[in-house]
Amino acid sequence: MLKRQSLIVANWKMNGSLDSIRRLVGAIVPGIKDVPGEVLICPPFVYIAELVKLLEKTTIRLGAQNVSQMESGAFTGEIAPPMLKDLACEYVIVGHSERRMLYNESATQIARKFVAVQASGIIPILCVGELLEDRNARGTEAVIAKQLDTVIEVAGIKAFRQAVIAYEPVWAIGTGKTALPEQAQEVHEFIRLRLARHDHKTADSVRIIYGGSIKADNAEQLFELADVDGGLIGGASLVAKEFLAICHSVR
Repeated sequence: MLKRQSLIVANWKMNGSLDSIRRLVGAIVPGIKDVPGEVLICPPFVYIAELVKLLEKTTIRLGAQNVSQMESGAFTGEIAPPMLKDLACEYVIVGHSERRMLYNESATQIARKFVAVQASGIIPILCVGELLEDRNARGTEAVIAKQLDTVIEVAGIKAFRQAVIAYEPVWAIGTGKTALPEQAQEVHEFIRLRLARHDHKTADSVRIIYGGSIKADNAEQLFELADVDGGLIGGASLVAKEFLAICHSVR
C-alpha cells in the first residue's frame, strides 16, 4: 500500500485578533520541529497576510477556510481563488459542514468551488460528513456517497490526486463527542472504496483526514487507524500546547 504523508490542519474559524494570533503562532513554531508530515494553518481571511509574514522560514503551510467559485466580478464580500494564490495559500477548505448548513451551500456549488480552487493551483480540502439523524437512520454512507459523487461528476476522479478529503461527522463538531476509532475507520475506508470504484490509484493516494473534536487525549488512537491520514482541528488548534500535542501524535 502507498505510504501517504500525514496532514494536520488548524481551522481557526472566526476566532483571533492580531495580538492573539501572533502569540499563538509564536508558541507553535518552536514546537513544530520534528513533526512528521505537513502542518497547515487556515486563519480568517483578514489575517492571511499577517500569517504569510509569521510563517516565513517555517515549515508550516498556509491555507484558507473558504473561497468563491467565481474568479472575479461583482460579488461583494467574496474571495476568489486567484486572490488566495496571490497570498501564497496552498490549500483551501471547501464544503465545511458550517458552510453547508449555515450558508446553504449546495453540493453542486461546493463541487464548482473544488474545480475553481484547483484551476488556480491550490489544493482543495473537501469536507464530507453526516448529521446525527443520518447516522441514527443508518444513512451515513448514502449521505457521504452523494457528497463525493457530486464532486466526481463535476471535477472527475483524477482531480482527487491533487486534493484532500476531510471526514467530519457533523454530530461530533464542537459537541465534545468524537467518533469511536472503529466508526472513523469505517467511514474513511468507505470513502476510499467509493473512490476506488472509479480509480484504484487515486483512491490509494488521496489523504483522508478526520475532523470532529480531536484532542490531545484521543489523537494518537485516531491517527493509528489505517485510513486516517491526519486531522482537521478546530477549537484545539487555538491552544498552542493542545495543538502541538496533537501534531506530535502523528507517527
